[in-house]
Amino acid sequence: MHLVCCGSGDPILFIHGMPTNSRLWSGIIERLCGRYTCFAVDLPGLGKSPRIPYGPGYLRALADQIEELRVKHNVEKWHIVGHDAGSAVAVHYACYFQQHVDCMALLSPALFPELKPYFLIESLRKPILGELLAPVVQAVFWKIAMRRALENNEERDEIVEDFHEPFSGFAGPWQFMRTMRWGQPAQILADVPAFLPQLSMPTLIFHGSRDAAIPETFARRASSLIPNSSMVTLDSGHFIPIHQPGLVASSLAQFFDNQSTPRAGMPLA
Repeated sequence: MHLVCCGSGDPILFIHGMPTNSRLWSGIIERLCGRYTCFAVDLPGLGKSPRIPYGPGYLRALADQIEELRVKHNVEKWHIVGHDAGSAVAVHYACYFQQHVDCMALLSPALFPELKPYFLIESLRKPILGELLAPVVQAVFWKIAMRRALENNEERDEIVEDFHEPFSGFAGPWQFMRTMRWGQPAQILADVPAFLPQLSMPTLIFHGSRDAAIPETFARRASSLIPNSSMVTLDSGHFIPIHQPGLVASSLAQFFDNQSTPRAGMPLA
């Protein structure tokens, strides 16, 4: 996995969702890197990370790769922050490697097997139909749907181009299609409700009041299942890290400062 890193202090790992990349966190990292060591990963097939085939145990494989990054960078314990599908990656990592997670934050958490993929994406996930519709779906998704979802952010066009970069060129629509065929939520997220109550780390859950992609019930359900958790609602659409970077950064800093264990998250000597 491609990883970007900056800053100094207690480490935070940021995990984006679908179909974005580590650029999602830029506004938050800019505000936190003076106090924290900020890591942001590109998930497979997105950003600068090559795609890996989907298969049984996909989320466990991602958790193992994240654990390899922790060891490689000599981090003893870090905060974990996930957005959208990145929240699913985050809770699986926290489940398998709980001893290395200090605090956790989940934004627009796409955690439960009842998750319904965005209708344009769902069409790509169907064999044959997806291959036929890929060029049209790609154009509509990036030129219309993503720009609307990012609302009137002043860097909107640049952000969309950055997210779209792995899928540019003639073969791009079919690369996008293959990446979006990451598995069926009913199967890949089936075990999440059962293990969330086992996660003991302090957890902060964010929901956007104008989020059309992830229902508020997901955030409230996650908050009710994770024992040491709380939930905040922000005036935001789905892309909370882009819509409200200042408020998210300040909320995370306050949460981490109040909840983290003494000296937890510091790099090993």
